[in-house]
Amino acid sequence: MDTTTGPTQPKTSPEVTQDRVLNENDWRDNWEKRKIGFHEKNIHVFLSEFVEDMVNKRAQIHIFFPLCGKAVDMKWLADMGHSIVGVDVSEMGLKEFFEEQNIPYVEETLPEIPGAKVFKSTSGNISLYCCNMFDLSSSIIGKFGGIWDRGAMVAINSWDRERYAKLILTLMENDCRYLLVTCVYDPKLHPGPPFYISDTARESLLGQSCNVKFLKTIDSFTDEQRDWGLDYYNDNLYLVTLKSSS
Repeated sequence: MDTTTGPTQPKTSPEVTQDRVLNENDWRDNWEKRKIGFHEKNIHVFLSEFVEDMVNKRAQIHIFFPLCGKAVDMKWLADMGHSIVGVDVSEMGLKEFFEEQNIPYVEETLPEIPGAKVFKSTSGNISLYCCNMFDLSSSIIGKFGGIWDRGAMVAINSWDRERYAKLILTLMENDCRYLLVTCVYDPKLHPGPPFYISDTARESLLGQSCNVKFLKTIDSFTDEQRDWGLDYYNDNLYLVTLKSSS
């Protein structure tokens, strides 16, 4: 764990097993039924405040959006001159991104992954892959100087987290700066997603290979979380960098 002096991180509760399971069809159904409360219509407050922690004065970096949906953050960063790669199982969400942002795009098949598609902006700076994220690799999508993980790690079923972390590590350039958002609530009261990830679990996933620096926490409690039966809900932001780059 990075011990750099900075904001004090709120302590999370001990790990609690959350047994709820969502598969690819469940996520597609959520889009079909418009159960997309996770989608934010505006640039995420963490990203707008801490974008330079990810970009770090670099120009035209390659930025990865795991489980991207139709995040408006992708266009915001592309407009800064960066190239964007996203992945999601929902074709509907990916197409809606281009349509809602008025970005012309083309659709291509992906020979390396049967049944997969990639939607590319005609300007060439945004490529969104429609497939299981675990079918991707650096040989297909390259490596990245930045990663914006606003809702991916917390959406992955708990037993897939180690697999997810290993994939992310293989996609990080040596100087990659990875912004990770996790959520804090009483996991005994809500089955997820988003799933609760304790400090211990996060350290187990990333601590051996990475420095993990806490940046900020915000109170994100709304009526939606109240309807889940919760009485508090915070988002925490971390900056993750490879130890090999230190």
